[in-house]
Amino acid sequence: MKKVLKIASAFIGIIVGAGFASGQEILQYFTSFGYLGTIGTIISTALFAYMGMMLVKLGTRTQATSHKEAVYKVSGNKWLGLIVDYVIILTLFGVGVVMIAGAGSIPSQQFGLPPVLGVILMSVIVVAIIMMNVDKVVNVIGSITPFLIITVLIISGYSLFTMDQSFSDLNAVAVDQPSALSNWFLSAINYVSFNVAVGASMSLLMGGNEKDERTSALGGLLGGLGLGIMIVISHLAIFSKVDTVASYDMPLLALVDGLSPVLGTFYSIVLFGMVFNTAVSMFFSFAARYTKVGTSQHKKFVLITGVVAFGLSFVGFTELVAFFYPLIGYMGLFLILALVTAPFRLKKESQQEERLSA
Repeated sequence: MKKVLKIASAFIGIIVGAGFASGQEILQYFTSFGYLGTIGTIISTALFAYMGMMLVKLGTRTQATSHKEAVYKVSGNKWLGLIVDYVIILTLFGVGVVMIAGAGSIPSQQFGLPPVLGVILMSVIVVAIIMMNVDKVVNVIGSITPFLIITVLIISGYSLFTMDQSFSDLNAVAVDQPSALSNWFLSAINYVSFNVAVGASMSLLMGGNEKDERTSALGGLLGGLGLGIMIVISHLAIFSKVDTVASYDMPLLALVDGLSPVLGTFYSIVLFGMVFNTAVSMFFSFAARYTKVGTSQHKKFVLITGVVAFGLSFVGFTELVAFFYPLIGYMGLFLILALVTAPFRLKKESQQEERLSA
């Protein structure tokens, strides 16, 4: 059970980065649709549970050391494998850049400091941590996640119990907010697709590091379910205060700060940790795709990637989320197609191998 919880916690930590933990993703993908956005969060929860289970399980089955071999095996088709491979590569680098940018928004909103300070700090510690092996990276990611879960539960509970207006009144305010996409159902599917692309590489690596397929499957299932529940309660929290927090880069941080400046400071540290989690996952997996982890070539690659990401992060956090996330969501549908059909293909291949051996 300990391994299952470790995988589940790490799975949540990989995906819950600057966009989710800040509330910006939730606002754009769900809360901006009001009541319909609530239905969207429930649909996303079910999909995340299934996709989480499949990703980590397939990582174990293929004993993945990078996403490349696992993707081509589960795709069952050279061209689908190639598309999925490049979708993941683009996602890893692009989301890594968004995380670096998000690190600048936290000290800027909470403490009034120049965003560049957060960007520099995040860039340096991410590059340093990636030099470690995959076990240590998973441990670091998983250790921060419980703090976020507890904090989000507290924030959500407080927000819902201190609502100044009813949801029916707030619905009109919510639907006036900019949305990532034009349709609530498409937005929910796109959000899952995007996050599956975000979590695919590191989830496959986690699975490849675990020998027992059942442990991997349960860990991924629990992680996906936990992530979905956090989406639901985060959406309700932002929805309950949408009239006061929608204008911030970090709506959830604004909620906490309204509750208590001390808690706001604590949450900003937790939020910085979650941004760090996702950034490490993205760049670690990106480097593992092209170089062997632990080699001097790997370290040089990580350093160059960090410098490039640092430069690109100055485009702006909210702007990057609004443009890049929906784009990856559409492309991530190829990955979902591969994951949904993979069990049938792998079972068929296994049956063919058994017939040949007989």
